[in-house]
Amino acid sequence: MANEHIILGIDPGTTIMGFGLIKIVNKKMEFLQLNELQLSKYDNHYQKLKIIFERTIELIDTHNPDEIAIEAPFFGKNVQSMLKLGRAQGVAMAAGLSRDIPITEYEPKKIKMAITGNGNASKEQVAKMLQQLLGLKELPKNLDSTDGLAAAVCHFFNSGKVLGTKSYTGWDAFVKQNEERVKK
Repeated sequence: MANEHIILGIDPGTTIMGFGLIKIVNKKMEFLQLNELQLSKYDNHYQKLKIIFERTIELIDTHNPDEIAIEAPFFGKNVQSMLKLGRAQGVAMAAGLSRDIPITEYEPKKIKMAITGNGNASKEQVAKMLQQLLGLKELPKNLDSTDGLAAAVCHFFNSGKVLGTKSYTGWDAFVKQNEERVKK
């Protein structure tokens, strides 16, 4: 991990796309920005995809992130919604790939687990924990932007780890293998 780098987190959507940016300095997180892209005012799905691509490129060109963390679409009952979400995610990923930025995808439960310790946490619980972790003064009305920020924070917490390969026999083993994460 470099001494200083920026992570862009994205919560893709065709109604609202949430995003958040954090800066990592000496293995510590600093909040940069969170916001959302309102897409409900556009009727044409292809126009929405174009705007997602353009806004993601604009974020990349403005903030020069070193990595992108993106929330994977969850499997719902509505196939059409799933398809639209997948397209939005793909367009955001294509924007990052066009700028040669590494992308990591996280399942929603993995993000919630990384932030709150509970894979079934509500959006409100995730937002409140991010507020504490990053010292946010207030939370946005819509929580799609905090979902994007959560993807970035989840990526930071998982940086340098090969996902899914470590196991621990208890807290003592965890602490021993992760001494750099223990606050003194």
